[in-house]
Amino acid sequence: MAALLRVDCVSKSFGGVAANVDVSFEVAAGEILGLIGPNGAGKTSLFNAIAGEVTPDRGEIRLVGERISGLGPVTCAERGIGRTFQVVRSFDSMTVLENVMVGAYARHRRTAPAMKAAMETLDFCGLASRADRPAYNLSPPEKRRLEVARALATKPRLLLLDEMLTGLTPTEAQSGVQLIRDVQAQGVTIIMVEHVMEIVLPLVSRAVVLNLGRVLTIGSPEEIVRNPDVIRAYLGDRYAAA
Repeated sequence: MAALLRVDCVSKSFGGVAANVDVSFEVAAGEILGLIGPNGAGKTSLFNAIAGEVTPDRGEIRLVGERISGLGPVTCAERGIGRTFQVVRSFDSMTVLENVMVGAYARHRRTAPAMKAAMETLDFCGLASRADRPAYNLSPPEKRRLEVARALATKPRLLLLDEMLTGLTPTEAQSGVQLIRDVQAQGVTIIMVEHVMEIVLPLVSRAVVLNLGRVLTIGSPEEIVRNPDVIRAYLGDRYAAA
């Protein structure tokens, strides 16, 4: 598969603290890639750079060969990057449908087609029955699905999922896993940040492991769980024993 996204030697510091240091990797079209590592490893900072919310100090990010680093979040969304957030950012005073229409307006300038696209996306995400509810009425798992729906309504080529499955019950998490597989089946490439390894490793084809802002290793799930550096920095003794 051809590379959809290329991250090349990206570095970013905030107030003298290095969030990302010479980070490089590629994501193939149609792939689900895991981005894992301990808290403070630089995962969300890297998501922010890919989504255009921050500009790298050095290096560049390319989507289908075109440089997108430094273009800003609106242009990156127009180019085909959608994302969710670790802390849910729903518009609580608006309905569920109106929330998703915010994303749909990125592709549809008129209300009627935006509403139609939003309803189709809500149906895909299992939230059609909640369309007229205020967003604040949703349960935490439903709010996470709403984040996904709003991002999908922008018709992304690449979807960045920031801890979508964190804090869910096993049943809720399995439902979320199926949604991610359904999104991939629609031809959307996915990068996901997740801490629950038992969930993320069966989903991804490869994982990029960050530690202290740097790439520790890149490999298949089988390679990741056997890597002594990853076990020491992140996975812990349970994987060492295995």
